[in-house]
Amino acid sequence: MTRVVIVGAGGRMGHALTRCARELDEVQVIGAVERPDHPDMGKDTGLVAKIDETGVTISSDLAAIVSECDVVVDFTLHAAVPGNAAVAAEAGRAMVIGATALNEEETAAVAAAAKKVPIVWAPNMSLGVNLVFAVVRKAASVFGHGYAVEIDETHHVHKKDAPSGTALRLGEKVADGLNVDFDTVYVHDEGGTGNIHDRDKIVIRSHREGEVVGRHTVSFENEGEKVEFTHNAWSRDAFAMGALRAVQWVVDQKPRIYDMQDVLEL
Repeated sequence: MTRVVIVGAGGRMGHALTRCARELDEVQVIGAVERPDHPDMGKDTGLVAKIDETGVTISSDLAAIVSECDVVVDFTLHAAVPGNAAVAAEAGRAMVIGATALNEEETAAVAAAAKKVPIVWAPNMSLGVNLVFAVVRKAASVFGHGYAVEIDETHHVHKKDAPSGTALRLGEKVADGLNVDFDTVYVHDEGGTGNIHDRDKIVIRSHREGEVVGRHTVSFENEGEKVEFTHNAWSRDAFAMGALRAVQWVVDQKPRIYDMQDVLEL
């Protein structure tokens, strides 16, 4: 049994993790954390996630409960991640981090924590998306530089970062397959204007619509054909189940940063 504390328990991913963990005999949520002013502070996580009571109430002090768990799962906003990582590292507890859009200083804090504890950190923990990561890398290596590459991503209107962390990782995988530096070929077309770009660029077009959980399409196109790889997420449970797979895997690893490709041996 892997004991888990969910940080960001009052958010949408926190709800999904609470729901999905109840379906797994191998995982037990023993604690839940949110910011002190969160409206769900002190409530039962099950009621917050709209399932039966779990007996776990949301608190604001990770340090007070971290020693009771095996893994800290962090789906907070990027600014909160360094503090959570420091607490987990000090207690010698592994982490699974799903937060994106970390700046250079925040990323360095995660790297520092990973010198003490194993951390799985991935922009998208869906099993399907991680399979697509591997597939588009292979596709790029097969197609080579004769194909124009575009990544089209759509998310709900509440998502703060654009492009998504998943779209950026898809671009990085394509660049790996092409053996080029992603930063030198990446172009972001926010709003999906449809502007034409040079074929040697990897173009990411971002859209924010309604309550779309997540849709990503990677296309390779030349004068003779177009090949597309698409992943649609209907529910955040897809991300939660992947994160819980990572929870069970990370406890047996040595300190460093891993991603879902490591977890799934891709």
